[in-house]
Amino acid sequence: MSLQTAFEIMMMVTSGCALLVSGWLLWQSQRQRDLIALAGFGLMMALWCAGHVAIFHHLTALGVMLVLANPLMPTFFLDFAVRFVNRGVARQPWLDRLERSMGLIYALSMAVVLLSWWLQGGTAVAVASFHQFFVFSSSGWFNLAYSVLVGILAHGVLSWGFLTHQGNRRRSIVAMFVSGGWGLLLATSFVFPSLGLDTYPYPMLLLPSYVVVLVYGVVRYQILEVNAWVNRALLWVGMMLLILGVIALLGALAGQLGMQALANVPGWQLWLYSALVLVLAALLYQPLNTLVGRLVYPGLKLDQLLLDRWRNQLKTAQSWDDLGVVAQSLISHQLGQPVQVRFLGRYEPSPRSGNDPCIQCRQLGGAWEFELLDWSDITPALRLTGEVFGSLLASSCGVLERSLMLAEAERARLAEQHLVELGGLSAAMAHELRNPLNIIAMAAAGADAETRGHIQTQIKRADRLISDMLVYSGKLTLQRQPIQLQAMVQALLVHVDWHGVRHELAIAEGLEINADPHRVQQVLVNLIDNALAFIRNQADGCLRIEADTQGVIRLHNNGPTLPEELATTLFRPFVSKRPGGSGLGLAIVRRIMEAHGGYIRYRADLGWPVSFELFFAAPAAAQADAADIPFIAAQESSS
Repeated sequence: MSLQTAFEIMMMVTSGCALLVSGWLLWQSQRQRDLIALAGFGLMMALWCAGHVAIFHHLTALGVMLVLANPLMPTFFLDFAVRFVNRGVARQPWLDRLERSMGLIYALSMAVVLLSWWLQGGTAVAVASFHQFFVFSSSGWFNLAYSVLVGILAHGVLSWGFLTHQGNRRRSIVAMFVSGGWGLLLATSFVFPSLGLDTYPYPMLLLPSYVVVLVYGVVRYQILEVNAWVNRALLWVGMMLLILGVIALLGALAGQLGMQALANVPGWQLWLYSALVLVLAALLYQPLNTLVGRLVYPGLKLDQLLLDRWRNQLKTAQSWDDLGVVAQSLISHQLGQPVQVRFLGRYEPSPRSGNDPCIQCRQLGGAWEFELLDWSDITPALRLTGEVFGSLLASSCGVLERSLMLAEAERARLAEQHLVELGGLSAAMAHELRNPLNIIAMAAAGADAETRGHIQTQIKRADRLISDMLVYSGKLTLQRQPIQLQAMVQALLVHVDWHGVRHELAIAEGLEINADPHRVQQVLVNLIDNALAFIRNQADGCLRIEADTQGVIRLHNNGPTLPEELATTLFRPFVSKRPGGSGLGLAIVRRIMEAHGGYIRYRADLGWPVSFELFFAAPAAAQADAADIPFIAAQESSS
């Protein structure tokens, strides 16, 4: 193969690559309008390379005209650079003016091209290994200088964009500079004959890589799916090079191995046949893969559109219940039969019903994994569908968990801010209210006994409300220490006015919890007082306090069952059905438990009409312990 033939083939490959890339960019420009200008750049490069090929085939006039159209190539690139840099930042007046002036710059570039044609700025001469090659005449150097000037302006715009942008746009600009330097290195040899250098332009043989590297560097951070295509392309190129190397080795050793017929075949023919076989394999891979998939998994209906639809609908879930409902609906509809979905971890799993297949997602080691249960009778195609869906569902679990954690952190921040404001207001209100209450108490000293009793009762109630507000809105500081739970509760129960209410204590001797004893007493007193207010007038009133070996405390009483609407708002402040209550007792309990890293919850399914469970946790282990306990929010936490 002669050097001129090699050069001609590389120019044709470059032109073909540029045309393909330009067509793809025009298709993608529906999503990103500035790619139209980059497509124009690719088209002009294709025409520029075609001009060199035309000169080799004695179409000298046409070839020279195409090469002299060179100024339009950097003009398209300048248009793209301006549009690309002027997006995603505050609009810059000078860039806006430059963008509006692009029509004039295109007209000026076209005028330079027409002037070069009229003044015959180029011709073709025999040089080096070429029987004809393009060279600039004296008037043609203006054409080249203008092209260089526009290219410098385009890279100046990109330099400003590099200093202004961040993230993927900045990475794209870096890629443009790298590919631009590569293109300059390859194309510089194009002017050697015009400078009187009788040298073969070897660097131009690599020119097909320039347009691909440039476009890939630009779009790889903007259109992410292109990376998958490039990954496949590089895989096939690597396989082709490997096969060519093996063929070359076989050709060299064939004579020594006794394969004389193979040794007599020209090496280039072996390489050509191998390349054709590999290209044919690449073309047939996808159809064969589809055919094999249908044979192994008959009835399989998975494609990218379906996966995208699944992914987008799973993203709409705002809670675990929503995710379960959406996931169950999607996979059941796809399989044409009921499929259950369960989550294990921080979320209380719903009980399974029947023997329907189930996708169970579990949190292990901070990551979510899925498991298919009772899928043994499902066909391979549908099972594969379940595995793909389970993988997407597990990813959605991780996304939802992080979203809920961020929302909870924001809620806690706003609640803390609210409590700080409420604390300041409560302190001021307490000071302002207690003064007139003291005056009322002193003024009531001269009243009759009945009136004075009524006044003192209401003053005590007001004072208790003020105290509860200060506790609820104040900053909770904990003094943690080991607490002998049985001894502390026994000492506490001695001072309770039971009024005939029967009480039971079931706490193992020696059981310890790590908590603030004063705050724990406050929690127990509030819960006991709250229970006594309802069961004190019952003939068979009973209150039971128990704790398990994990330190979970439960207080049961046989008072009236709470209405469902009250149970859902039980721990909110000022929600009280207790006669004479402040409405802050259970809200204070909840604050104290959360300060300990634990929580409280109401239950009516433990054999008693009313039960409260207290879960304490050490600061470092609070989250880990909570993950091991089925989480039903303390009603208020989820509302």
